[in-house]
Amino acid sequence: MSLVKERRKTRQIKVGSVGVGSDSIVSVQSMTNTYTRDVESTVHQIHGLTRAGCDIIRVAVPDMEDARAIQEIKDRINIPLIADIHFDFRLAIASAEAGADALRINPGNIGDEKKIKKVVDCARAHSLPIRVGVNAGSLEKQIEKKHGTTAEGMVESALSNIRILEDLGFYDIKVSLKASDVERTVRAYEMLAPKTDVPFHVGVTEAGGLFAGITKSALGIGMILSKGIGDTIRVSLTRDPVEEIRTGYEILRALGLRSRGPELISCPTCGRCRINLFKIAEDAEKALLERSQEIKVAIMGCVVNGPGEAKEADIGIAGGDGRGILFKKGKIVKKVDQDRLVEVLLDEIDKMEK
Repeated sequence: MSLVKERRKTRQIKVGSVGVGSDSIVSVQSMTNTYTRDVESTVHQIHGLTRAGCDIIRVAVPDMEDARAIQEIKDRINIPLIADIHFDFRLAIASAEAGADALRINPGNIGDEKKIKKVVDCARAHSLPIRVGVNAGSLEKQIEKKHGTTAEGMVESALSNIRILEDLGFYDIKVSLKASDVERTVRAYEMLAPKTDVPFHVGVTEAGGLFAGITKSALGIGMILSKGIGDTIRVSLTRDPVEEIRTGYEILRALGLRSRGPELISCPTCGRCRINLFKIAEDAEKALLERSQEIKVAIMGCVVNGPGEAKEADIGIAGGDGRGILFKKGKIVKKVDQDRLVEVLLDEIDKMEK
């Protein structure tokens, strides 16, 4: 039985070359944590994210120098770029003119209708979609007074901001509804889903460090996607953004929605383990991140149970005491010196691709 209900039907938009909506696969996003004006650092980070499978990247645009840097950044990357704007409509216009593929704004904090219209007119002229970003922590004052920082308040804010854009004849919209906890986030997406056909960007904001962030994101994003809701996702971690991409794909893989590259399985270790399996698994996982084969790879702690317990894996390694083994489909292929286990595994995987 599928873990995911039938996908919610949405209108379709394009962020650069990436389709977003129910007619497209769920895309995986991240956001740079460099200063956008530092073009070298920003481009370097985006290249690493691209190798990890990032579909769409977002950059912060707090001032005009950052907006102008987008042009050079765009010339040196090959995935769509979203400019993240707060308050100043001029930054949105400058980002669009510099080559951004989409704008993330909250129309309610941009200012009066004239300023919003200028942004909308610019987005329309450049064929850019707009993401309405609603966060529980920054709701409009009148909405927060009425509802508090609740899911109901987030939904009212989203509908109000969608209406502002649609009243201006602009429909290339997607929406995010993010809180720092799973309950409000899930409830907000569930409440908004039947009220509009705009695509949803899904995530739990300010989720925390590696463990809290992965746990909240896996539960929140997973629960929302399992209901057929969600068209693009971002896992928010106080961590290297590559970890966000890794986690995002594992969530999609676990739900059967999408996979990318090898699936890694590994044992939790026990008293039979005589190798540093934690480091071996981590080294293998990082290296496999940039491989494209859709295979199952096993990293096992000992030769006693390793090949048998992981016989469904296409290929794997198991440790010993100074020496380990390489196996395929549960059958031992060769014995390997312990310090070469990962190297031999990766070489064999590369041969499988050829």
